This record gives sequence, C-alpha cells and structure tokens, in this order.
Amino acid sequence: MSKRAIVVVDFQNEYLSTGKLPLVGIEPALANAARLIAAARVNGDLLVHVRHEVATPDAPVFVPGSDGVRIIPAVAPVDGEPVVVKNYPNSFRDTGLKQMLDERGVEELVVIGAMSHMCVEATSRAAADFGYPVTVVHDACATMDLEFGATVVPAAHVHAAAMAALAFGYAAIATTDAYLA
Repeated sequence: MSKRAIVVVDFQNEYLSTGKLPLVGIEPALANAARLIAAARVNGDLLVHVRHEVATPDAPVFVPGSDGVRIIPAVAPVDGEPVVVKNYPNSFRDTGLKQMLDERGVEELVVIGAMSHMCVEATSRAAADFGYPVTVVHDACATMDLEFGATVVPAAHVHAAAMAALAFGYAAIATTDAYLA
C-alpha cells in the first residue's frame, strides 16, 4: 500500500451550477479530479472523501440529508473508500481524519477539491502543521468570486492568491498533468 493519501475535499452538489453556491471552474476541476482519483486507485493510494455538512438544522446550505451535501457522482467514493463528514473548513477539526491517516501509515497528502480559498486551504494548512508533506493539485480545485468592501475579487484571483499563500510555506502546488507525470 502506498504511503500517500488523496484527500478529496467537498466536491458536493451544492457547488454545481444547480446548487446554492455554484463555483467558477467547477467542471474542469471535476474532470481533473476524476483523473487523479482514477490514478490513485490504480496506484493503491488511499482516497479519503470529505463531505461538508452544517450542524444546525436551519442552515441555508450543506443541510444534512439534502441533495446539496451529496458528493458529485463523477468523483464519488467506491466501496471501501472512507468518507469523512466535517462541520468546519478544516477537514481535521473534530473529525477522525488524522487518526485514520496515522492508522494507515500515511506519510504524504495530496489535496484537491472545493473551495480553494476555504476548505482546501484550511485542510492543507492543518495537514502541514501536522507534519505531512502536502501537494495541492490546483487545477483540480475550484472557488468563487468574493467581495471585500466594494471590491469584487474574481474567482481566478481568489484561487491564485490561495495557491500563492499555500506555496509560500505550506504546500507544493502542481497541475494535474505535472502530478500525473
């Protein structure tokens, strides 16, 4: 078994164009993620799927049991692949993710998913803080436009800033093609 885990963060229906939080670039990110997942299965890497749910019943998004929280079929787990349910951006916070990785002897993480600036970044930073070498495959991630004051920050800039911040001290950043090569 490989000592690597691919952590697939929050690729859920809520982020599709039909969801309540549609992301810019979600379709190409999903296509790249599907390629990475297929390669991980061939290579014997551990695939860990992470699904976000909001813990309060009156939440406007990520409501437990709703269609929005379901993992998108193109990147859905197959039998035997663990699914971690989280309630915070950081996939390690109040979940069994760290214990699962330790029990399986994982030494290195690859992170893909949604949203680049939120859960991908929080999970990657936490993983690095735990001592894992982390690679984020940036074209297998997606995000949205954000606003700060009167400034609209386009998703491409949000994504670039998140990846630049991670590359500064938390993770190696790669493309799908480079990672698979």
